[in-house]
Amino acid sequence: MPGPGYRFVGDEERANVLAVLDRWSADREAFDDPGEADMVRRFERAAADRFGAAHCLGVNSGTSALIAALVGLGIGPGDEVIVPGYMFVASIASVLHCGADVVLAEIDESLTLDPDDVRSKITPRTKAIMPVHMLGAGADMTALREIADAHGVHLLEDCAQAAGASHQGRPLGTIGRAGTFSLNHFKVITSLQGGFLVTDDPLVFQRAYSFHDQGWFPYREDEGEGDLLVGMNLGLGELHAAVALAQLGKLDRILARVRAVKRQLVERVGDLPDVSRRRLHDPAGECGTVAVYVFDHAEHAEDVAARIGAKTLLDSPTHYYGTLPAVAAFGRGEGRPVPSRAPGPARWPRTYERGALPRTDDILGRSVALATGVSDGYLGAGFGVHPASSDAEIAAVAQQFRQAVLATRTTSPASR
Repeated sequence: MPGPGYRFVGDEERANVLAVLDRWSADREAFDDPGEADMVRRFERAAADRFGAAHCLGVNSGTSALIAALVGLGIGPGDEVIVPGYMFVASIASVLHCGADVVLAEIDESLTLDPDDVRSKITPRTKAIMPVHMLGAGADMTALREIADAHGVHLLEDCAQAAGASHQGRPLGTIGRAGTFSLNHFKVITSLQGGFLVTDDPLVFQRAYSFHDQGWFPYREDEGEGDLLVGMNLGLGELHAAVALAQLGKLDRILARVRAVKRQLVERVGDLPDVSRRRLHDPAGECGTVAVYVFDHAEHAEDVAARIGAKTLLDSPTHYYGTLPAVAAFGRGEGRPVPSRAPGPARWPRTYERGALPRTDDILGRSVALATGVSDGYLGAGFGVHPASSDAEIAAVAQQFRQAVLATRTTSPASR
């Protein structure tokens, strides 16, 4: 199973889906309004309550959530958004399609935005900082919040891989001005497809809502307070919302199990020479979906990955800036990779080529991920355990990893 929520699908999801179908059947002769958004509204209210936000907006994907949030924040042509070099391509694409420019920044050994590099990348055109909470764990939100406040820029949290995680007791997604989430099948909870955003700002919500639903004011009112927009159609469907609502009710149970599995695996792996665990800014608040080990030397990491049938995080297509050829081409000044816009002569070329972020390249090249809740070989977590793994299975995986680390330590070029 790719994400832990998949494994927890059961009677609750089926009951909600059938409730939608039964309502449609009963109301199919209704003129104009058969109540088609009832389950979406229920999910939005439940998610707002679960994450402690004033507003929640359900959309058809995590990418749509990012775009709607950027529109909600008023980000567009001429603006810059700082994005980490380790993310998902949607983090970059959403900014480019809004007409703004992406400024790539380094990560640190938490695999999230390095606050020191963020400070160095801020310019008069910086409009937002986008921390991406990778592999179930949050960025240094204390430092990033301070930077955003000091420079008067927005903080937009990409929480696609970290639903339910927190930072110092506060849910990720509610520390910035807006937070976005994905509900696809590789995420903590899933509706197969879908996403949502949360915010406490009524204007951000109004603009995001209007953009996601053909320019209507919330909730499909012809008039209201806020900005008049020409919108799109990015709404979350009723059937997907039905599944998402049931999954949301299981979020704490899912996280408890995933965290327990990771804790057991990490304890069995124990301490090893020439390798350390990923830095966590709030160990108690992470999802626990992946256990990342950062090696002292890239050669050691590569040898271990090969022995266990995995790969280093540097080999993470669509998650590492250095393996996004269309983005690199756009940075060189080619307009065709982003059909909605052409680069402006005053802002280009901009380097998105591999090598632009040497620290990010180094850290990802020395990192190996073990699945503990999310299994995704494309992301690097193609080896490990899952929420239903037995004690014996967890012990066997831990032993296999230990043996690989100890075996390659004596054979890798870095150890000679």
